[in-house]
Amino acid sequence: MGSHPDEPLTPAGRLFLQPHMNTIIHCVVGFERPIDVPKSKDAVMSSIMVRHPRFRSVLVRDKRGLEHWRETGIDIDRHFVEVHDSTSVNDYVAGLSFSSPLSEDKPLWEVHVLAEHRCAVFRIHHALGDGISLVSMLLASCRLADDPEALPAVAGGKRTESAGRIGSLWGLLKMVLLSIVFVFEFLLRALWVSDRKTAISGGAGVELWPRKLATATFSIDDMKAVKKAIAGATINDVLFGVVSSGLSRYLDHRSPNALPEGLRITGLAMVNIRRQPGLQDLSNLMKSNSGTRWGNKFGMLLLPTYYHKGGDDPLSYVKRAKKMIDSKKLTLEGHFSYKIGNLVMSWFGAKVACLLNYRIVCNTTFTISNIVGPTEKITLADNPVAYLRANTSSLPHALTMHMMSYAGRADMQILVAKDIIPDPELLAKCFQDSLLEMKEAALTSKKTLKDN
Repeated sequence: MGSHPDEPLTPAGRLFLQPHMNTIIHCVVGFERPIDVPKSKDAVMSSIMVRHPRFRSVLVRDKRGLEHWRETGIDIDRHFVEVHDSTSVNDYVAGLSFSSPLSEDKPLWEVHVLAEHRCAVFRIHHALGDGISLVSMLLASCRLADDPEALPAVAGGKRTESAGRIGSLWGLLKMVLLSIVFVFEFLLRALWVSDRKTAISGGAGVELWPRKLATATFSIDDMKAVKKAIAGATINDVLFGVVSSGLSRYLDHRSPNALPEGLRITGLAMVNIRRQPGLQDLSNLMKSNSGTRWGNKFGMLLLPTYYHKGGDDPLSYVKRAKKMIDSKKLTLEGHFSYKIGNLVMSWFGAKVACLLNYRIVCNTTFTISNIVGPTEKITLADNPVAYLRANTSSLPHALTMHMMSYAGRADMQILVAKDIIPDPELLAKCFQDSLLEMKEAALTSKKTLKDN
């Protein structure tokens, strides 16, 4: 036991320990060379990660059942799991996603080494922090492949909230009205309003069903080409356009002519609401006097997409996505959902807050997230990194999608309940084909403009 007093969990941390929302983040790191396990253990023990009190603390509960962090020692051998079989990386991670909780008799993180695949899976409980915080901490232990003394360079994100966008009385009024609409929709989704059931819908209890995992790989240059074809578009607009188009393609395959044109399919996105968006500078996250607190600080966005049969213009999916996301940028939706969650947790406790979040997940169709990773090749424990991927343990959604970029490409992990979506590889191909069609349309549009 350490000399520091026990630290109470944050409200969000308590939420992620509830049985229905117990969530583990998986960061999958593929390497170019075989993994030296003893050297990797030494690298972890000397990293900034284990210097943080939460990564040296076990979970304890007081007489009232309230959770606290208690500092303890680290037995690094108990945190490393060496896997010596030929199970594919995706099959292994899929198995972890629904059937392998973390033991509470040690700090809530592990590193699984798949030696045959030159891959390590970092398993970190969501109670320790949000994805932005945790990936930041992991990258702080990495170095640029071309400069062993330099930290990875990460492209800065743009704010997705309304700050700096109001500019007028009408802008302020629009922000207020759209935010009020969101609050009502948020509450209705928590009560009874739900998406129509389709071939990709989950529901209560689906978080316990077996999983399959597939990976869709995108070229960042392809996404940028599509972005340039639409004035003011962003990579997130392109991503959501690809998801909308890919889901429509897949649903056409699974249930042809069964769905009405324009059917709403609602996604959930977790967005960072820190003052500095994107991957945080770890020194700021660690400083007690900075404006950026360590831990879970994210809001929830309801992202509607719509089923459409294929048309003549693949870019129409991105245009619709941009229009929807632009309206979201005018609201305080992320901040409202964060504050509502904290208020419910404070007034009614973790069980009610968990029920609220669980109902919202059950009444929507999918989860999506996008993490901006390093723009250049990096090393970890002096081993060049081949790829970076991320996902979480299973939710009531039958479909969750987590994209992470790295050195010119982006990998989307597509985790599905396999009894509902038996062929996630086909879904991944639908997404990849959608982007390629959009790129061809963008290049054709550019050529036409030049000719004119």
